[in-house]
Amino acid sequence: MKKSRAIQRNIIMIFLICICFLIGIKVQASTVDSIQLPGMTIQMADETTPSDVSGSLQMIFIITIIALAPSILIIMTSFLRIIITLHFVRSAMGTQTMPPNQILVGIALFLTFFVMSPVISQIKTNALEPYEQGIMSEEVALEEGLLPIKDFMLRQTRDEDIKLFMDISDTPILTEESDIAREMPLYVIVPAFIISELRAGFIIGFLLYIPFIVLDMVVAATLMAMGMMMLPPATISLPFKILLFILVDGWNLVIGQLLQTFN
Repeated sequence: MKKSRAIQRNIIMIFLICICFLIGIKVQASTVDSIQLPGMTIQMADETTPSDVSGSLQMIFIITIIALAPSILIIMTSFLRIIITLHFVRSAMGTQTMPPNQILVGIALFLTFFVMSPVISQIKTNALEPYEQGIMSEEVALEEGLLPIKDFMLRQTRDEDIKLFMDISDTPILTEESDIAREMPLYVIVPAFIISELRAGFIIGFLLYIPFIVLDMVVAATLMAMGMMMLPPATISLPFKILLFILVDGWNLVIGQLLQTFN
C-alpha cells in the first residue's frame, strides 16, 4: 500500500510539473509575440555620379587590404627570416616551448617594424602624403607606394631566384639602364623573395646549431666515459647550453647579427 501511494504521488508530481512547463512555454510565446522586433533591409541603389562609385570601390579596396595585411606582413617583409631564426634558436637550445610562440612572434613583429621603418617612411613621403594632398591619383599613389617595398625585396633576393621565376613566367629580361624596381612585376619578386628568405633563415639556423651540437657531443662523450649510459645527455647538456647562451649574451648577439643581414 505504501509503495502504491508513493507511486501515485510521484505520478501526480510529474503531471503537475508538465502542466507548469506547458503554461510557461505559452506565457513565453505570448510575451515574444507582444515584442516588436526591428527589421533590417538591404537595398542597392543606382549611383548617379562617378565619385560615388569611386568611394564604394575605395571602401572595398581598403577592406581587401586589411584582410590581406597578415599575409603581406609575413611574405613581403623581414618577418619571415626573423621568425625562422628565432625558432631555430629555441630548437638548438632544446628549451621546447620557452620562450613561448607568442613571445617569439611579438619579438619578430617589433623587429620587423624596426627593419621596415625606412621603407614605411618612404611610402608615407612618396605616396601617402601626396595622395592625401590630391597631388597623385590612386593608381600613381599605389605604384609609388609599392616601389620602396619592391626595392627592399630585390635587395634581399638572390639573382638566381629572380631568374628562376622570370624564366618560368616568360618575363622579358630587363636591361641594366631600366628601373628594375619599377618594371619588375610583383608576381616575380614576391616568390623569389620568399625562397631567398627561407634559404637565408635556414643558413642562419644551421650556424646557430653548430655550437650547441658540439656541447651535446662533449656531454655525451663525458657521460659515456663515466659509464652513465642510461642518463640522457640532453638532460645534462640543457643547463650548460643555457649557461653558454647567457655568458655570450646570446640574445644581443643573435638579434644584432640578424639585423645586420638586412643592411
